[in-house]
Amino acid sequence: MELRDLPRVVWALAAARFVSSAASFTMLFLTLYLTGPREMSTATAGLLAGTVGVGFLVGNFTGGRWGDRFGHRRVLLAASSTGGLLLVAVPLLPLWALVALLPVQAYLMATGSVSSGALSALAVPRGQRRTSVAVGRAASNAGFVLGPPLGALLVTWSYEAMFVVDGLAVIVIRFALSRVLPRDAPDVADDRTPGNGLLRTLRADRPLVVLLVGVVLVDLVYRQLYSTLPLHLRDSGQPVWLYATVIAVGSALILVLEIPVTQWLQGRGAYGVIALGYALVGVGTAMFALPVTVASVLLAMVVLTAGEILYKTTATAHVLDQAPDHLVGQYQGLYTGAATSGTLISAPIGTAVYAAAPALLWPLMGGLALAAAAFVLLARRVSG
Repeated sequence: MELRDLPRVVWALAAARFVSSAASFTMLFLTLYLTGPREMSTATAGLLAGTVGVGFLVGNFTGGRWGDRFGHRRVLLAASSTGGLLLVAVPLLPLWALVALLPVQAYLMATGSVSSGALSALAVPRGQRRTSVAVGRAASNAGFVLGPPLGALLVTWSYEAMFVVDGLAVIVIRFALSRVLPRDAPDVADDRTPGNGLLRTLRADRPLVVLLVGVVLVDLVYRQLYSTLPLHLRDSGQPVWLYATVIAVGSALILVLEIPVTQWLQGRGAYGVIALGYALVGVGTAMFALPVTVASVLLAMVVLTAGEILYKTTATAHVLDQAPDHLVGQYQGLYTGAATSGTLISAPIGTAVYAAAPALLWPLMGGLALAAAAFVLLARRVSG
């Protein structure tokens, strides 16, 4: 599908993702915030960051059900409103209260994100969704080009400011979407026909189940960018601007290359493209073990990002194309849950390995990404 043929709702949701990403600093600097102003130990901060992953994961897995049943537009607007207000409240709360608030806020934002993805997918015919997924990701990464430097500027002034700005941006986006999304947005009605449930459908789709194992493994690796990498760079004597630059460079490459690469690969088999992407993520991750310099860190990020460009759009569109219309939200949630499982497991595992044996972390994670590529190839074999 050509860009000019994409429906209006896809562009509206992409614009919302751009603004949200440009103002989204929480996950980038959360471990630094917890170990800095909140004076937590590295291991404890990793566990608390892991509770945020619980909220994201549960929201991704269950959020699609709410959207399929009650309407994705309605769920998107309600979840984002409440989530934004909770984020604004973070600086006002004692540390113990964050244990409860952060997972709830993450749950709401994940639920809204699942409905946003389902709305975008349902607006495009099956088999032509790679372009719409790429546009949404490009918009998000365009925001991330601006977000990390802006976030770094904010945290040099006040860590608390990043929560307020992020939360207010979410609320503004909610009101903008309420005016732009049509009332007859392509929601999916709840289908109660016996035999049409998610679990029964998945039992008949063995290749997808195998693929999802690889998705979980590679996300454990990928999310180290947001948990242990900033600690690694800090402990290597690097300033916070280098970490912000690394994230921005990755986002800029995705912004420039992902849409043309996606269109060029449109007719290629999904499994091969995904497996190659996972392998490149493994190589790039292992390269963080090299002596830390600006050049070595940026080169590692370039290799890792090349893998991300190949696999993320392709895998997302592939899973959505397998979904029956009445389960699009739940398939979106299932994939997103697997693809964000690292928000739950990456920080606790990564920080524990880093605390015990810092030199082991990056080779270990690189090996896990290669194992994920092997699961993708197994899924292709199972599919026949």
